[in-house]
Amino acid sequence: MSVQPFKINVPQETLDDLHERLAHTRWINAAPGDGWTYGIELAYMQELMQHWQHSYDWRKQEAALNRFAQFRAEVDGVGIHFIHERGKGPNPTPLLLIHGFPDSFYRYHKVIERLTDPAKFGGDPNVSFDVVVPSIPGTGFSDPVTLDDDVNADLFAKLMTQELGYTKFVSAGGDHGTVITQSLARRYPAILSGIHLTDVGYPDQNTDFSTLSPAEMEMAQWVQKWFMEEGLGVNMIMATKPQTLAYGLNDSPVALASWLIGYGSSGQKGKEELKTRFSADELLTNVMIYWVTQTIHSAARGYFVSMRHQGNYAPSTAVPAAVAHCPYDPPLPRAWAARHVNLVHFTDFPRGGHFMAWEEPELYARDLQDFVSQLRKA
Repeated sequence: MSVQPFKINVPQETLDDLHERLAHTRWINAAPGDGWTYGIELAYMQELMQHWQHSYDWRKQEAALNRFAQFRAEVDGVGIHFIHERGKGPNPTPLLLIHGFPDSFYRYHKVIERLTDPAKFGGDPNVSFDVVVPSIPGTGFSDPVTLDDDVNADLFAKLMTQELGYTKFVSAGGDHGTVITQSLARRYPAILSGIHLTDVGYPDQNTDFSTLSPAEMEMAQWVQKWFMEEGLGVNMIMATKPQTLAYGLNDSPVALASWLIGYGSSGQKGKEELKTRFSADELLTNVMIYWVTQTIHSAARGYFVSMRHQGNYAPSTAVPAAVAHCPYDPPLPRAWAARHVNLVHFTDFPRGGHFMAWEEPELYARDLQDFVSQLRKA
């Protein structure tokens, strides 16, 4: 067993250096009417950076994160950071929650207690969870190495079974967490009770568009439009020249924040509701996790590795699956979800976006609880 307790403790010199860099930011010139047309709005960034420099309190956020039981384990030579909170009910279900990009393990900070102690929030104590939230290698406080999705799945399978001693568990995720969870379902169906996803991938060059229903074609057109207008630039530069990008992002806190927050603000209602969906402190805490660990390079390289990885992306049908659609994400017809997983539970959330566990923790936690209750009755 290699599991060791871990506490976040960022050196004061790192924070002092950050404040020096913020104080000496060289701002771009932008016309007053540019708004969000060419990327993240200048006025928004200046307001947020003012807050970061003069009001944001990392030590307060660090203490809040350290209230969770955190650990590091070496699995196949890779150091993995993770939260491991035990459930308080009579029969907690082991649950692996996997984040994506541009978020981090912080994506799940609002749902952990709802899942470990549902009775505290008026829920059923019989549907509690042992919650494990790792930092994907290359991000956060895990080792800064970039691995393909199947290797990450192998590491997380061993973390849950060999290191933590679980024989079966549920895996859940969105964005990159979806891809790793689907890999787990294909490679390790015997140790998974179920999987819960907030997306299942989108039509691409391998899709036979002649087989798509009208609803699926609507989804495909929405995704194509978004990709051409917003996704192409950020995706392709990380998939082709992540190191070139990383020089600037690793050196400038304003550049890093604008890249992570700008990427996260795309999609339906992404810009107009950014301030109401995420507080300034929340956005900056996620940015800080990348800044203090200097992992933007290894995280961005994940796109480079994924583009070249010749993995098995066949449907993951061996494990019962739940798919929950976030309405600010692209349309997601039930039929499209059923093409990719063994679909037994489908939810259209009334509100929320790509970072559902962060944005709408009550809805997200309840859907996971409903899914596991359904699995237990099957």
